[in-house]
Amino acid sequence: MASAVIVSVLILTILSLLKINVLVAIIVSAFSAGLIAQESLSNIVKFFVESMGGSSETAISYILLGGFAAAISMTGITKGIVQFLRKIVRGKRGIMLLAIAAIASLSQNAVPVHIAFIPILIPPLIALFDKMQIDRRAIAASLTFGLKAPYVMLPLGFGLLFHEIIQENLREEGIYLSVWETASAMLIPGLGMVVGLLIAIFITYRKNRDYGQVQPEGQPSEFAQVDDTPFKFELKHVMTLIAIVAALIVQILTGQMILGALTGLLLMFLLVAVPYKQMEGIMSSGIAMMGMIAFIMLAASGYAGVLKETGSVEALVNVSSDLMGDQKPLIALVLLAVGLIVTIGIGTSFGTIPILAALFIPIATQAGFSPLAIAALIGTAGALGDAGSPASDSTLGPTAGLNVDGKHNHIWDTVVPTFIHFNIPLLIFGWAASLIL
Repeated sequence: MASAVIVSVLILTILSLLKINVLVAIIVSAFSAGLIAQESLSNIVKFFVESMGGSSETAISYILLGGFAAAISMTGITKGIVQFLRKIVRGKRGIMLLAIAAIASLSQNAVPVHIAFIPILIPPLIALFDKMQIDRRAIAASLTFGLKAPYVMLPLGFGLLFHEIIQENLREEGIYLSVWETASAMLIPGLGMVVGLLIAIFITYRKNRDYGQVQPEGQPSEFAQVDDTPFKFELKHVMTLIAIVAALIVQILTGQMILGALTGLLLMFLLVAVPYKQMEGIMSSGIAMMGMIAFIMLAASGYAGVLKETGSVEALVNVSSDLMGDQKPLIALVLLAVGLIVTIGIGTSFGTIPILAALFIPIATQAGFSPLAIAALIGTAGALGDAGSPASDSTLGPTAGLNVDGKHNHIWDTVVPTFIHFNIPLLIFGWAASLIL
């Protein structure tokens, strides 16, 4: 049964690298995991479908956010943002990429909108990126860094939720740490992501890349040319800013992305920032932009349910612990590798931690790891695989923004680069943290 996780994730990886649709790859992998665990097809379908509800709120949120983003783009306000960025960076690619990473980082803590900013900000910048001949793999790395590193290291915004999950699972096993203590344990692994980002920007993808030579996979993009006409701030832009601020306030006060996105979307029409008659077209654009992400998240939740209900993850951990003996370095490495395998399949660090924590903590405690080291192991094991997973919103979001002209492949241009530059440093630095702390 332990092989169910490894084989199913291997199938997911191979199918994704062969450019099979990610949604199809996840479903096939989920069924393969169930069959290897000797479950009947009817039970597999039951586990998969029932577990999909775990991501239903997220899926609806993303569709509404897609509609909100489409409405904002229709007002033309993003043109002002693009022209402002052009003045700041002045053709310097390194500054542009670091600025994108900084903006993405704010989306996790200061203004917790997660990936909602990507379809608003990135498509209008595509023509500028191409004019500067920036390798979009570097942009994907910058976006994924900003979507992931802040919550890994800082207990603010989504980071507070991440560290509260770690704290609660530690408490259930009799280990008491504050969220700031769990965050301090994750500083070393987070530093690995900083190193990976700098390598991606200034070493791996520093060379020019001419996207005029890249054959588009989809239709020609409406963002193909840089718009140099001066931006004029109008009343509809004031209404748009009011809608954006209102959406943020509602989301922060209620803690619900659905309510925030719905508030912003409704205000865009009520304040006549966009004409009411265009509602149908805007929602269609939103679904086209974010609908696939929503369905992939639902399928990933179903896959996680199959692994959990069949006991495959628990079996994998038990087999691993039998082979490790009492060697702390080896134990830490194997636990992190298990986290990497499981999270790549499930696609969410937040959802993986509860699955792994109950299994990891007894093993780590018996091996003599300190509470901070255990927190680092659990946090890193959960975070590993989020970047680099075909089913993660940390990779799906950047692809949604960068592939508006069909010239950015999800697997080879987002998943593989983020896996190399973030998962490998996370594994190394997380392993070191578990032995130092």
